[in-house]
Amino acid sequence: MKLFKKTGVTLAAIASIGLSSCVTNPETGNKTISKAAIGGVAGAVGGYFLGDLVGGKRDRTEKILGAGIGAVAGAGVGYYLDEQQKKLERQTEGTGVDVVREGDSLILNMPSQVTFGVDSSAIQPAFQSTLSEVAGTLKEYEKTYIDVYGHTDSTGSDSYNQGLSERRAGSVASYLTSQGVQSARLATRGFGESQPIATNTTEEGRAANRRVEIRIVPVTEDDVQG
Repeated sequence: MKLFKKTGVTLAAIASIGLSSCVTNPETGNKTISKAAIGGVAGAVGGYFLGDLVGGKRDRTEKILGAGIGAVAGAGVGYYLDEQQKKLERQTEGTGVDVVREGDSLILNMPSQVTFGVDSSAIQPAFQSTLSEVAGTLKEYEKTYIDVYGHTDSTGSDSYNQGLSERRAGSVASYLTSQGVQSARLATRGFGESQPIATNTTEEGRAANRRVEIRIVPVTEDDVQG
């Protein structure tokens, strides 16, 4: 069950809701699922992205304002995300990391086979240079909340998988902080095995489910004024 590049969704998920609309990235030539299709798939397999930020937006905004970080003007949110998306796609090209636009959010899907060893929460040395580049972009576009989500497959007990997912999310967040991303912007959450994006009945599906995601959400003027 092969993942589409730059979508982070599976063919099975797409087929299950009858979607087949694709577009081509004019810069990279890669085929991607259209935004409408991604939205439909996300509703089926990634609905947690529609929820509030980890810790709640009010508390997160207070921390960000306390760190002296500003907000994006309402009309500029789309452009702000577009520029980040282009840069992140260039930085992660060929690494196995998928960059997804989900409404006014960006999601980086990082499979565990490129980020972590088996049953480990230590970031693999080969991936650190890519994650350092991602951190550089997050620093450049600092007017964002950053959530880091950890996931596992269904192998092992619920409690163990929950702990592993939390440790992996924490490792990625700690690495970003070590590269200069302000901790006030970051929060983590482990989902254990509760949010699969593929079947857990095959090794390929389980590999897809073992992942860490970075969700990037702009801090808007409405957030600050609210």
